[in-house]
Amino acid sequence: MTEYAVINPATGERGRRYPTASPDELEAAVSTAAQTQRSWSRTTTVAQRAALLRRVAELHAQRADDLASTMVREMGKPLSQALAEVGFCVDIYTYYADNAEAFMADEPVPLLGGEGSAFVRRQPVGVLLGIMPWNFPAYQVARFAGPNLGIGNTVLLKHAPQCPESALAIERVFADAGFPSGAYTNVFATNEQVAEIIADPRVQGVSLTGSERAGSAVAETAGRHLKKVVLELGGSDPFILLSTDDLDGVVEQAVGARLDNNGQACNAAKRFIVADALYDDFVAGFSAALAGVAPGDPEDPRTVLGPLSSDAATERLEEQVDRAVAQGATAVLRGPRNGNFFSPVVLSGVSADNDAYREEFFGPVAVVHRVTSEAEAVELANDTPFGLGSYVFTTDADQAMRVAEQLDAGMVFVNVVGAEGAELPFGGVKRSGVGRELGRFGMEEFVNKKLVRLGTRA
Repeated sequence: MTEYAVINPATGERGRRYPTASPDELEAAVSTAAQTQRSWSRTTTVAQRAALLRRVAELHAQRADDLASTMVREMGKPLSQALAEVGFCVDIYTYYADNAEAFMADEPVPLLGGEGSAFVRRQPVGVLLGIMPWNFPAYQVARFAGPNLGIGNTVLLKHAPQCPESALAIERVFADAGFPSGAYTNVFATNEQVAEIIADPRVQGVSLTGSERAGSAVAETAGRHLKKVVLELGGSDPFILLSTDDLDGVVEQAVGARLDNNGQACNAAKRFIVADALYDDFVAGFSAALAGVAPGDPEDPRTVLGPLSSDAATERLEEQVDRAVAQGATAVLRGPRNGNFFSPVVLSGVSADNDAYREEFFGPVAVVHRVTSEAEAVELANDTPFGLGSYVFTTDADQAMRVAEQLDAGMVFVNVVGAEGAELPFGGVKRSGVGRELGRFGMEEFVNKKLVRLGTRA
């Protein structure tokens, strides 16, 4: 049974429980969203909706401390990172406020023959369901709700069961910003109710960020009912090091790429693929740097690594590491576990017949691989069911572009980590999902690109 409740992963303290929606409450939410969408999208301009998004950005900035502390309590994110997440939300809502009119402008279509003219007009499609995860309780909402409310779609938002208070706080932001009732509605729904919402003919699409299992279930239901889906799923992003004139700097970036959000980010670097000449020094420096990061109180602004999000997440990660070692991997680094505080782990010698070779480690666990050529690095990087992000470090600009071209990934970052932005499209290929969020592409997924062909009399 789905239970919406706060359980502090750092302390185990249980907070308030929140009841799931009754059938009548769910019907009211969908009905109001549909009614609001029909009226609101037709009686407001893009500029007016953009002004509301700008107010959402302002309220996020004003309430940053409360939003961040709620995240820390619900899923253990270090406070400094929680505040940064809220800041990123401010950037996203501001970006769509600034650019919604341009992105929604009519697009002329040059005619190959005949008289008259043609253009494409972008219009909302209707009610959308967003299914969001626990690891970025505010950011994930922003990249879904921001562009779609700017378009004129209305949003039903089903948050992760362990983040009910973030869900309610964000819903309050949209209400206080001036969005009408039904434009943004939080629903504490069960998995069965989610399937009912997707099947409802008043709902036109669904966006999910989460696990492969959840993505498969949602896509199956959506496909059965001919609904558009956007899926952002797991990742096992490669961090490829081929050459450097600053190994210490690369190690520092590698640590940041692995430990962000306590290692619980889909697009975190997880597999470190290192050229033979640099491998020993990199592994030594990387392991030493990770060993120096002790898990600590997430409410302390100085903490870099907090607890994993739940008892279940910690037990799952520990079982994965134990199984990897049992199947032949070497733990170059493995510190103690204290409750949900999980010390960093570095695994080497992970062969293709080891489960760890293709699994995603959702926590501070890094797998290191030695390669002898660029071609071997690319082959190893692509030998995964995932294809979300990737990182390439090299001093050779031509090599960087050559490798980037060959990687089976939705995103490639060259000589930089943590460089995501509101203007940059986010998404993957293979089992990492379909569709894109953020940037101009975030306003292209759930929009009706309506052709209008005019004859000379028109």
